[in-house]
Amino acid sequence: MSMKTYIFCIGGTGARVMKALAMLLTTGVEINTDEIVPIFIDPDASAADLTRTISFLREYKYMNGQLHFSDDIKNRFFKTRISEMIPNYRLELSNTRNDRFRKYMGFDSLDIANQALAYMLFSEKNLDSDMEVGFKGNPNIGSVVLNQFAQSDAFNDFTNSFRPGDRIFIVSSIFGGTGASGFPLLLKNLRGINMSLPNAGNIKDAPIGAITVLPYFNLAQSQDGTNDIDSSTFISKAKAALEYYNKNISGNNSLNAFYYLADDIYDTYEYSEGGTTQKNKAHIIELLAALAIVDFCSMDNNVLQSSKGKALNPIYKEFGAASGDEDMIFSSFYDDTRDIIQRPMTEFTLFCKFLNEHLNSSKSLKWAKGKRPFDGNFFNGNFFKSHLVKIKENYLQWLDEMASNHRGFAPFHLEEMKKDVFGFVAGVKPSKVMNYRSNYDLFDYCLCDLEPKVSNNLNTEERFIELFYRTVNKLVTDKKLA
Repeated sequence: MSMKTYIFCIGGTGARVMKALAMLLTTGVEINTDEIVPIFIDPDASAADLTRTISFLREYKYMNGQLHFSDDIKNRFFKTRISEMIPNYRLELSNTRNDRFRKYMGFDSLDIANQALAYMLFSEKNLDSDMEVGFKGNPNIGSVVLNQFAQSDAFNDFTNSFRPGDRIFIVSSIFGGTGASGFPLLLKNLRGINMSLPNAGNIKDAPIGAITVLPYFNLAQSQDGTNDIDSSTFISKAKAALEYYNKNISGNNSLNAFYYLADDIYDTYEYSEGGTTQKNKAHIIELLAALAIVDFCSMDNNVLQSSKGKALNPIYKEFGAASGDEDMIFSSFYDDTRDIIQRPMTEFTLFCKFLNEHLNSSKSLKWAKGKRPFDGNFFNGNFFKSHLVKIKENYLQWLDEMASNHRGFAPFHLEEMKKDVFGFVAGVKPSKVMNYRSNYDLFDYCLCDLEPKVSNNLNTEERFIELFYRTVNKLVTDKKLA
């Protein structure tokens, strides 16, 4: 029976971490699950971070669907299946569009005593808050609105599809509104699930992991100087939430594995309350949070046992780096982390650089002229021109964004280096090989040498990816780049 891992991605941080995981799976990072099922929980349907992630997931899903992965296939690019269980991967929240919180909670219909209680819990500004773009850093609002998702059609679809052996992972930040409130509510609804729902027993005692991301960026002042989201409160909100988590999550063994992640170097992002302007740069913290999911999937079932909604042996983890450099590269990490990401990321980046820098000069060589040629129909076709090129551009942009932060992750020199093609891995000196060819001439030689060894039974798209995977895999090995 195949194992699925359901990933509940809450708020903007959840979306960006899922994007980082999809990027890693694009490169062929190994993850011990047969299928990833993302579920986004965010009232801000137009958030740019969310829409960018969903767009990339669709491209990934297309690529994965065009390839097959039998025992004789060496390719690992796009290997892990990512499924769209619910439309747009998104759990819809009702009555949050064009609505004030006051109206949502029925404030005007409350009696005087309950209105007084509401005023103790919510400020006038809270009550008049527009929820179109989320909760603007107010978990007290989020805890009310998000309590509806257990009654949604999407949650019912989730319970119907869940099977014994499946796992659940929750991604959220602790310093905003959506993540800080949504995480404990979701966990409560999973461990205390309505037992009349399908597969309730399997869900109640399922292996559940989570990562809570502490503050790792600040927000600049808005242009008019009136910030509904005040990043100076991120730390105090995180402390309050940690205290709550200590009592109500860690304290009652709700999670089998709980990951914490933080940084002490903050970037300042342009102020946005949400919507199409919320487009934060990719950050190394999000990549490391994605690795928590990889780690969780690697754990043996025996250490993730639960009974009556309680983890029997809860595990708590933090991430540590070998060095705290502001510009991190692969050698900034310990071996366990490097072993997971260095080779696949190096292979896929080399593939992308070839496509950008040398493909047009190489198309006339014999690797492209075999029995099943890669001709103009292929390079102008839907697979290559509409999908693979878009994924390449998204991946390189993701790398570029991570490199540009104050705590940057810049493992590659992405500029064109035709006289030192294999010197693109930061901090790694490529080994010499027993071949008089060098740079892209060596790449071309490997393509021509390996092309006849790729089965002609594969379709053209599969042969192209298989050929390039084998080539970059050999070059990375021979040049000792990972």
